[in-house]
Amino acid sequence: MRRADPTGPDGPLVLHANLVSGLAVDPEEREVLRAWAEQAPREAWLLRPGDVLVSPVPVGEEFLRYVCGLTGVPRDSVAVVVPPGAGTADPYPHVAGAVGGRPLRALLPTALDGAAIGLARALGVPVAPYASPAEAEAALGVTGLLNTKAGFRSAALALGMRLPDGLVRRRAEVPDAVRELLASYGRVVVKPDRSAGGHGMVFLPRTTSTTSATGAASTTGAASAADPWAGGELPPVGGPEGLWVVEERVDVARSVSVQMETGPGGTRALFSGEMRTAEGAFTGYLSPLPAPAADIGATLEAWGHALGGFLAARGYAGPFGLDAMVTPGGEVLAGESNVRRTATTTPHAMAARLAAGAGTGAPAWATGTARTPAACSFGEAVERLRGGRLAYDPARGEGVVLYAGPPPDGRTWRYAVIAGDHAGVARYEERLRASWTGTG
Repeated sequence: MRRADPTGPDGPLVLHANLVSGLAVDPEEREVLRAWAEQAPREAWLLRPGDVLVSPVPVGEEFLRYVCGLTGVPRDSVAVVVPPGAGTADPYPHVAGAVGGRPLRALLPTALDGAAIGLARALGVPVAPYASPAEAEAALGVTGLLNTKAGFRSAALALGMRLPDGLVRRRAEVPDAVRELLASYGRVVVKPDRSAGGHGMVFLPRTTSTTSATGAASTTGAASAADPWAGGELPPVGGPEGLWVVEERVDVARSVSVQMETGPGGTRALFSGEMRTAEGAFTGYLSPLPAPAADIGATLEAWGHALGGFLAARGYAGPFGLDAMVTPGGEVLAGESNVRRTATTTPHAMAARLAAGAGTGAPAWATGTARTPAACSFGEAVERLRGGRLAYDPARGEGVVLYAGPPPDGRTWRYAVIAGDHAGVARYEERLRASWTGTG
């Protein structure tokens, strides 16, 4: 059966930025989902002539023209639909109005979930890269399983990956599991079964409460084998019967990942990189992995191929990511899988697209956040980059891109740096920090 090709020439795509999805976190975590929804405008970097972007939040006109100016897509050739309800309302009537009866190639969602499949059925199109909505629906079981911590641990252990020692328990059983692993290792991390970006993780033992740089709820609390922890600080994720993973907390020198793609034709690596984190929460990314990490990359790819085969055998086709930790001694330990388009998928596609347009080779790139001294508009932020000779220059194929639109506070800007190598990325980031904080 022929599969829908999301890069083929057979008509426009509907890009469904369904970040408000229960695939990654519990649907009751409304504040987290709302914060993630703010990143949906970045999907505009995937737009090609004729495409329609469905976003849970408005995509500013100034940002959209900025994106189209760098990608070379005529602004009036694409449409953006923002259904009411911040991503919770049925988007079909609004999408159908924007499509206007034109033939579509497929729906490309951020997350493969029931709502995305329902929209594809209503539009009468496949879910890329599947041949039909029914084929995509058959993959929901394994997609949901491998987006959980417990499901990943089970599959990873069966596939021969190395993991930190850990236990999977219901909420009421978590304190006993914490006590058991604290007695063995002295410190543990407690993770909700469905969690992404570090949300809801609890680190023990500690004596202070912290909030990560991304606002994710990384909680700490006093506990030890001799001072039992009762579990009162667990976030209300998953309800009384919700699963939690209690793991040995290892010393982490580096957090790394590989992004893969799988399907009936096999599994292939797309890119790899190093995650930037604060208290377990994702804050940015650097790709590719530096050359000295070749052995780490080989391990990640081997595990990724094994996981890709596991997914494909159960009907899944499309992108997925595998995250891992590297200890100070160089041991690689698998952490989790994200079976969806992740926070790094679109920046990578953007960097590759801009590099192709500039006629340069595969670039190095990084994402992060930088704060301006005072709130400013998107246009003012772009002019600030241009004034500091930092803005991405298509002629040179390098520079800083504001890839996610204006932030709610007008100060904390998500950026991407694209350069020929890691040293070039580091120089741009250093100049950006100096310029925007007034220290240089």
